[in-house]
Amino acid sequence: MPTFSQARLEIGQVTNSEKNYDNIIIDIKNLIKNTLPVDKILMGDCVEALKLLPDKSIDLIFADPPYNLQLQTELLRPNQTVVDGVDDEWDKFTSTDEYDLFTKNWLTECKRVLKSSGTIWVIGSYHNIFRVGKIMADLGYWTINDVIWYKTNPMPNFKGTRFTNATETLIWAMVSKEQKSYTFNYHTMKSINEDKQMTNVWHLPLCTGPERIKIDGEKAHSTQKPEAILYRVILSSSNEDQVVLDPFLGSGTTAAVAKKLGRRFLGIEIHAPYTQVAAARIEAVTRIPDGRLLVTPSKRTQPRVAFSTLIESGYLSIGQEIYNKGRTKKALIHADGSLVLDAVKGSIHKVAAYCMGQTNFNGWEYWYVDLDNKKLVPIDSIRSQYLEDNNMKREFSDLS
Repeated sequence: MPTFSQARLEIGQVTNSEKNYDNIIIDIKNLIKNTLPVDKILMGDCVEALKLLPDKSIDLIFADPPYNLQLQTELLRPNQTVVDGVDDEWDKFTSTDEYDLFTKNWLTECKRVLKSSGTIWVIGSYHNIFRVGKIMADLGYWTINDVIWYKTNPMPNFKGTRFTNATETLIWAMVSKEQKSYTFNYHTMKSINEDKQMTNVWHLPLCTGPERIKIDGEKAHSTQKPEAILYRVILSSSNEDQVVLDPFLGSGTTAAVAKKLGRRFLGIEIHAPYTQVAAARIEAVTRIPDGRLLVTPSKRTQPRVAFSTLIESGYLSIGQEIYNKGRTKKALIHADGSLVLDAVKGSIHKVAAYCMGQTNFNGWEYWYVDLDNKKLVPIDSIRSQYLEDNNMKREFSDLS
């Protein structure tokens, strides 16, 4: 599998030799309306390209639009060298009204092409994200979360006139408040975060070092995002083979990560040099060959097993005592799969809730059984053993 350094070298060679990427890049003038070309880069204006796509055809959108920074003067370091900032033509607008209209137009088309179960992520800085958020709300999008990207290696404030700008904001939204479902791979994010719920503050570095794509020593794209951000966005909000769209593809980060993670991608980019960089980068990526490596097992995805099934199958016994972890509570198992403790009779969940003084509680996590060696074992482990013995752990049963 190519390393980042190898990919950078290849990109430089491709750019210099003007390699043809007609297998990946499509000029929107040659695109048939209402078709969905996957694993392609559409070259052209994002709004015009979006208008050609079918309604409700996209599962996930990640957008990194122009920030409209409008830098007035050069930014200098203390040694008087010029900071390599964002002064590209694509980030310049004549007024905030022009920027707002542009934002409204592309967000309107994104809303149209998103599936009824799809979501959109938009990233921005303090220069634009509040305007973007307001426009999204006006268009009927419904925010699920905001996520703060805390840059662990931010650019200093060289003049010392304000706080160091160390964050950017991502808005994660549904098509509307009425949307009934969307993808959130909770257990995947929890696993990435060392088995703790992932918060909406992501501590990740800027794109530097070998990940930063350069051509002849210069940045190929001034605002290349780190792959780590797209890794989390795509893993959390989509599934294998779903279509991920980036209307501002730039250097191709979204498409490269989507391909690596077994998703289909579609990028839109108006600047031909960027499409060449992105296409070379995409071609250098190897898709994960086994989709099971992309799935984080959870109890929600396992086959449902009733507590009574463990009794019927002889994994637990009628009249067997069952305990909480500290052995301060003890209940008896009845033939109908219920527990009896004091004057309370009910399911493992109802009796666990009674013991905890709560309305609801997960009995699979509360109750333990005592094995012959006097060791307490969670009943959830007994359930897992039943699943394994009966070849019911479908996600990884054939994975060697």
